[in-house]
Amino acid sequence: MSLFRAAIFFRSVASIDQAPASVGEIAFAGRSNSGKSSAINALAGRRLALVSRTPGRTRLINYYALGAERFVVDLPGYGYARVPSATRAPWEELLGGYLQLRASLVGLALMMDVRHPLTEIDQRMLRWFLPTGKPIHVLLTKADKLSREAAGKILRRVEGEVAGLAPGISVQLFSSAKKTGLEEATAVFRAWLDAKPK
Repeated sequence: MSLFRAAIFFRSVASIDQAPASVGEIAFAGRSNSGKSSAINALAGRRLALVSRTPGRTRLINYYALGAERFVVDLPGYGYARVPSATRAPWEELLGGYLQLRASLVGLALMMDVRHPLTEIDQRMLRWFLPTGKPIHVLLTKADKLSREAAGKILRRVEGEVAGLAPGISVQLFSSAKKTGLEEATAVFRAWLDAKPK
């Protein structure tokens, strides 16, 4: 059975001190409307994370249990222009504290819409997380919206650009609608979790 198939909602937290005891967790992050919740649902094989028609709706850190104190963590979307700055600031503080300080975090899954990859705020997120030394895997979501050739060109371009930021950032094409890239992503995330004590 896939790593994510048994995932269940565990808890939503508004601060790091509310987070559960954990031996390993993978954070899913991305701009609002990047397809983050849809990617989690595709990996789980069912509706697990809320997919909102209003980008920027997720305001808490949502924990999904995989068993054995391991978790998938759905972070609030970032960078959506219609969210007032007064509302956005607490999210960014929460994100920063979690990503930089959470000891049980084993890696970052970063969602980018393949049609709009590596925006300025995506690059800021990468630079923000890189000092932790933990792995990053980029999912270029909504790959079904482009031809295979066009998507492949963007994949190669993004691979080159992230290599300039830091070695070892992995990138793949992903489509929740067509289930493209599920096995590849699952293998990456399983390896991260398996590297931690269970």
